[in-house]
Amino acid sequence: MCGICGEINLSGRTPSMQAIERMTEVMTPRGPDDVGLLMRKTMAFGHRRLSIIDLSAHAQQPMVDNLLGLGIVYNGEIYNYRELRDELIAKGYSFFSHGDTEVILKAYHAWGDDCVKRFYGMFAFTLWERDSGRVFCARDRLGIKPFYYVNIKDGFRFASSLPALLKAGDVDTSINPVALHHYMSFHSVVPPPHTLIKGIHKLPPATTLSIEPNGQRRECVYWDVPYGPQPGDEKRSFEDWQELTLVALRKAVERRLVADVPVGVLLSGGVDSSLIVGLLAEAGQHGLQTFSIGFESVNDEKGDEFEYSDVIAKRFETTHHKIQVDAKRTLPSMEACVRAMSEPMVSHDVIGFFLLSQEVAKHVKVVQSGQGADEVFGGYHWYPPMLASKDPVNDYANVFFDRDHAEYVEAVASKYVDRDFSREFVEAHFKRNGAPTGADLALRIDTHVMLVDDPVKRVDNTSMAWGLEARVPFLDHDVVELAARMPAPLKIDQGGKYILKEAARRVIPAAVIDRPKGYFPVPALKYLRGEYLGWVTDILNQPAARERGVFNRAYVDRLLADPESQITPLRGSKLWQVALLEYWCQTHGV
Repeated sequence: MCGICGEINLSGRTPSMQAIERMTEVMTPRGPDDVGLLMRKTMAFGHRRLSIIDLSAHAQQPMVDNLLGLGIVYNGEIYNYRELRDELIAKGYSFFSHGDTEVILKAYHAWGDDCVKRFYGMFAFTLWERDSGRVFCARDRLGIKPFYYVNIKDGFRFASSLPALLKAGDVDTSINPVALHHYMSFHSVVPPPHTLIKGIHKLPPATTLSIEPNGQRRECVYWDVPYGPQPGDEKRSFEDWQELTLVALRKAVERRLVADVPVGVLLSGGVDSSLIVGLLAEAGQHGLQTFSIGFESVNDEKGDEFEYSDVIAKRFETTHHKIQVDAKRTLPSMEACVRAMSEPMVSHDVIGFFLLSQEVAKHVKVVQSGQGADEVFGGYHWYPPMLASKDPVNDYANVFFDRDHAEYVEAVASKYVDRDFSREFVEAHFKRNGAPTGADLALRIDTHVMLVDDPVKRVDNTSMAWGLEARVPFLDHDVVELAARMPAPLKIDQGGKYILKEAARRVIPAAVIDRPKGYFPVPALKYLRGEYLGWVTDILNQPAARERGVFNRAYVDRLLADPESQITPLRGSKLWQVALLEYWCQTHGV
């Protein structure tokens, strides 16, 4: 797990090493253990290392294989690297390191662009061919690892974080109207290639990008998932699906133990993280370190779920850490939290993950997390009504969108008003073949779009801010493919995650499975009042906010006058959403 960056020049000009150094410095928290720089005539790479696999200097990056004429910078983990290494050795390759980075180099040499199809894991990398000058970039199937890029004069820059590219300069920092519409309407989800910054883009998940020496580019999607039962699935019983689910999750959890350092678990007390702990214990893991966080309650809305995490910690005899965050600590931590965001992330629990990661990083360098189970196994309340929907686009928008287009027009300056980009995006996604019901359509867009640019990005940004690697077994692509094949009712019935919960009964206590659904709650950011309201008001009254002029002042004043009445369908604060975007811009000097 690391931070990567680089610059490729296509005109023969020497890249800017100063830009590489600035980007690498910004990403120091992502890789506090080591730094590496590499310059060649037309390319330069930078790398910050978090040492997880092969802790020796042999695995340092940027890595160059002079015999093969290949160089790479890479962020992530390939969990099946040992099996691939053995296969490559059998083909005649020799290795100078014991980590997964060199395996990617050899795999590319052996299998070309299709090497990515053999990888189990999370990854973003750029690989350079010395003799041809060809560049090959790739991102993992579920977008767990980020990959941002900028098109510069006669070239291309990339980095693991958007702020790193801002620091390098030569970026059009005006607000992207398409991304702004998604942020304000599509629950702050900005699908690739867009970001809020017009000049910065992101590579989509499950996509490779090749850049030839003549400048020709080609993007290729290397993985897609059909939704709905496949031939032969009609013969499977409910018990069969449960067993398949446990088999796939056992393997996913086992894969994510691959490390040369201890692996802990973020234990929220929900069924997802509890099941991970149970499966790890079942696999023989003893003395497992688990971590939970809690906040102060507001308006009778409870701020912790310790009663449930305690059940699991006691049942599986983990070394459990309960982190109670005083409300006085939350607000002073917001600047550092927002500075860690590659893009504005409006979910209230971002600060929860940020503060939790800060404490967890004092104990371990790697954790497993239950992120993704709600999207993959149908845990959200909007899925059941979608099953028989006659108008899936409208029904989905009514429950998931924070605003309709009319309110968006009211909210933002006229120069940002164009088409209803968010609805058009959902319509286009729902028109694709391969999802037989409205529920399958919603599950597909949530797994492959919303999940990537909300929960997954949140976990990456907040954990890597403290040099902590988070692994997500529910996003093992075998698990995702299996869940996609299941008939939708098996997932969404009985309040959601039906098949997962029934399978989990074989592993964890029923008290945790049958509890009300929860999350990392931060009530103070939902019910803005007191010092929080004063802080938000100050942000929106800053000269920078007025000069930027993204939002119409009458709309802002209306939110400030009565913030608690301005709540989105997904129970978020519209005022916090507006203020966060502005604060993110101010924090990053946009």
